[in-house]
Amino acid sequence: MAQEESQELGWTDHRMEILIGKLLRAGVLLSAVVVLLGGTVYLLRHGHTRVDYRVFHGEPADLRSVSGIVRDTLALRGEGIIQLGLLLLIATPVARVAFSIFGFAEEHDRMYVVITIIVLWF
Repeated sequence: MAQEESQELGWTDHRMEILIGKLLRAGVLLSAVVVLLGGTVYLLRHGHTRVDYRVFHGEPADLRSVSGIVRDTLALRGEGIIQLGLLLLIATPVARVAFSIFGFAEEHDRMYVVITIIVLWF
């Protein structure tokens, strides 16, 4: 009985799977909320602007770097907030792999720690 209780309180594969699932759900939900907020800000400021589809306009230079995206987000520009939400979406599976390193280390599974570090590195 005492051994079963210690397994429930300790770090197990099942507990790790549950925490990773929650991490992934939270990351996707957070990114969706941020993108929705950015879209709302963008439409409130630019919803009346006419679009010219004859000429292609690429992303502005300030939205091509993380520092530019953060600057635009802090300035409450809709495009920057949307891009931040997309960065959060991209970062979610990366955070999952990083969290897996911690989980495998807690389980004292050195082989999986090394494999997961290689996956994160490349």
